[in-house]
Amino acid sequence: MRILICSDGTDPADNPTRLGGLIAGPCQSQTTLLGIIEDAAEEDPLRKALETEARILKEQQVIPEIVVRSGEPIRQILAETTANEYDLAIIGARRKGESESGLYWRPEKTYEVIKAVPPPVLVAIGSCDRLKKILVCTGGKKFIDDAVQLAGEIAKCVSGTVTLLHVMAEPPAIYADLVRLEEDVDRLLASDSELGRNLRGQKESLEKLGLNVSVRVRHGLALDQIFSEVREGEYDLIVTGTSQARGPFRHYIMGDLTRGVLNRAECPVLVARAGKIVDDEDAEGGFFYRLIHGFGASKAA
Repeated sequence: MRILICSDGTDPADNPTRLGGLIAGPCQSQTTLLGIIEDAAEEDPLRKALETEARILKEQQVIPEIVVRSGEPIRQILAETTANEYDLAIIGARRKGESESGLYWRPEKTYEVIKAVPPPVLVAIGSCDRLKKILVCTGGKKFIDDAVQLAGEIAKCVSGTVTLLHVMAEPPAIYADLVRLEEDVDRLLASDSELGRNLRGQKESLEKLGLNVSVRVRHGLALDQIFSEVREGEYDLIVTGTSQARGPFRHYIMGDLTRGVLNRAECPVLVARAGKIVDDEDAEGGFFYRLIHGFGASKAA
């Protein structure tokens, strides 16, 4: 695994360097520590800060390459990830000072980097000192299979466990039997339903890596149920996904649900890539449909 850690040379609670070390050390990853300056006068202080962060990584058995680029940060991160093939980019994301409102609760550059760069992006949120319990928000092969696989690779390196979470909209009371069936995970996984097949395939792919895997099914509003599960399960990492749009410019679609997870999370969030290019309308519509009907629901269902 090849990892890019993007640092501005400061030492906030949301520290991508420390988080990167938790993965790069056990995975024995080739690691690059990237710093970006917008003013030539900033170069010496930034290099000194990066050298300090490199020492932190060395304590975690990681020997990073230090790279300093000059220019607008998003453009420079994109340039680095385009010129070199990384499996994972790690960035920081401080919460905004103002009240929690609007579409973006963190600096908009955080969301723009996620949509712009080719590799999956791990957003360093909160003070993270372990990565043992990983929650994957799953539900459909079209968008999330690559995220499941990447989460599994990380979990294997750090000797962690993975929980696959599927959230469905709360049906009317007359469908109580259906709810009970869906919440009976063993029966669901053994069924020939589309959901059962997808979850079973994802679980089996993770178990082939030697991981301890559990499946959880919840009903209600997607974001509420995701964060209820996060609180109850005390997870260290949330995994969600984006899809790549079709068109002359390569970019990714961030649905309302993924943005909501980033807004509300108090632990790191890994935003993985879909393995298939889709039309803009289909991607946005797919995420909107899932937000209304339950995360992982599909139009074809």
